[in-house]
Amino acid sequence: MVSILGISAFYHDSAACLVVDGDVFAAAQEERFSRIKHDYRFPAAAARYCLKEANLSVEDLNYVAFYDKPLLKFDRLLETYLDYSPSGFSSFLKSMPLWIREKLWMPDLIRTELAKVDGAEDDRDAKKRGKRFQWKLLFGDHHESHAASAFYPSPFEHAAILTIDGVGEWATSSIGIGKGHEITLLKELRYPDSLGLLYSAFTYYTGFKVNSGEYKVMGLAPYGEPTFVAAIKDKLLDIRDDGSIRMNHEYFGYSQGLRMTNGAFDKIFGGPPRKPESKLSQREMDLACSIQVITEEVMLKMARYTYEVTGEKRLCMAGGVALNCVANTRLLADSPFSEIWVQPAAGDSGTALGAALAVAAEAGDDLEPMTTAALGRSWSDTQIELALSTARVPYQRPADIAGAAAEIIADDGIVAWFQSRAEYGPRALGHRSLLAHPAREGNTERLNDIKGREQFRPVAPMVLSDRAAEIFDRGPLPSPYMLFVHDVAPAWQERLQAVTHVDGTARMQTVDASDDPLTASLLTTFDELTDIPVVVNTSLNTVGRPMVDSPRDALELFGSAPVDALAIGPYLVRRP
Repeated sequence: MVSILGISAFYHDSAACLVVDGDVFAAAQEERFSRIKHDYRFPAAAARYCLKEANLSVEDLNYVAFYDKPLLKFDRLLETYLDYSPSGFSSFLKSMPLWIREKLWMPDLIRTELAKVDGAEDDRDAKKRGKRFQWKLLFGDHHESHAASAFYPSPFEHAAILTIDGVGEWATSSIGIGKGHEITLLKELRYPDSLGLLYSAFTYYTGFKVNSGEYKVMGLAPYGEPTFVAAIKDKLLDIRDDGSIRMNHEYFGYSQGLRMTNGAFDKIFGGPPRKPESKLSQREMDLACSIQVITEEVMLKMARYTYEVTGEKRLCMAGGVALNCVANTRLLADSPFSEIWVQPAAGDSGTALGAALAVAAEAGDDLEPMTTAALGRSWSDTQIELALSTARVPYQRPADIAGAAAEIIADDGIVAWFQSRAEYGPRALGHRSLLAHPAREGNTERLNDIKGREQFRPVAPMVLSDRAAEIFDRGPLPSPYMLFVHDVAPAWQERLQAVTHVDGTARMQTVDASDDPLTASLLTTFDELTDIPVVVNTSLNTVGRPMVDSPRDALELFGSAPVDALAIGPYLVRRP
């Protein structure tokens, strides 16, 4: 038996993944346990969960795979500071102590942290026990980890690979090819030129948080016009035919400081960045639209070049930019690729999976295609009932929890849906979801109020797989991971007001009874009651908090938010 623990940590969205003999046993982000959104710390709780799922201890492991190479990243940071000296000195002073104290000693740090997972009593004991572990510690390149997370779980025996994010060690995007157990990276774009950091710069400038607010920019884009596209191309970057970009760094601050943009950037776009939480203006809408247009143009050129270089007809994608489902749909429509598969945990959390699978491939293990993103914790009926009893919450156990929930939704109630294993990655896929009636236009506002988020944010539809083609045009079918957008057919837009975005699209998820029989049963009953095989689905969380992971998390949300019912395992809790 070959057991491999993959780890991503110390930047954002830290995660752990356990692969045993090529099978992905478990994968989870640390934020689900710590309740700190985008938690960057060592994923101790996630690693403990993964090992427990396979009944293994840290000592039982054969390999621990870390998602990047810290020394190469340090080389990039140090070289960048020297290039921009003395303007980056304040940033240098803030980051270097942590590197010198911890990150340059990453092998010792990882062993010590895993000794704590294994029950070490204190730091001294952890350091001693960590040195005695017999498993082999391996460090993968950041974009190789992304590439492995994209190709190995895909349904393809061979395919082109495209990874795009902010930055790894030096690479900001890469092109490669996967065949069987081998991945070869052929080309890369290097820091400081980065499509991901360009998009993050506009995320910052429009008043949203970098590394978490990029999807808000994507959702805001349809409200604007591409009025700034010419200025971006004229002042900020040169886009080449192969999709590589050259950025004018006179307008950016991320290489030498603690801000993404600077005063020169402000002059182009008419003033300082929007203050977070302040009112959105047409300027922000037009900026969002313009950077979305630029992103799609660059990604399309990258995809076309990838096709030329590899000769493959299928494409696998990962990296944070691959979560831009609008751009993904554009690539599927306008690039030469006949099929595109995107890793559901495409951001840095997914590199834990990629790092582990890369080692499994090297070991010659059989690797199976990914059929679900439900790789997180689950809870037994007994555990859920105990949580309900401890909280002194009145509850029922209906004969059919899916049917009971469907009836509440059909009556325009909002249901917190907590079932089976938690999702790995940023999307709620019918396991930790808020569900509502799609024909009620006001439900978008209701859900956004419950979650405490901006009203321009869209919510998504879940649809039975065998009915999707009659309701949604464009985009791939089936689409189980909510990574593409589809046009809502004109005949259905009136009946799906709550999930039809301002541009007539929806970020749809298909549900198949063979993969998720309980959610499919809910959709079937809802269809029988309403003649609509679709429900609204948005993540089960409130603003600033990760998706709920435990029964306690679900009960806390239910107690604080105006949700009509909680369907948790086989139990139903109704609000009086």
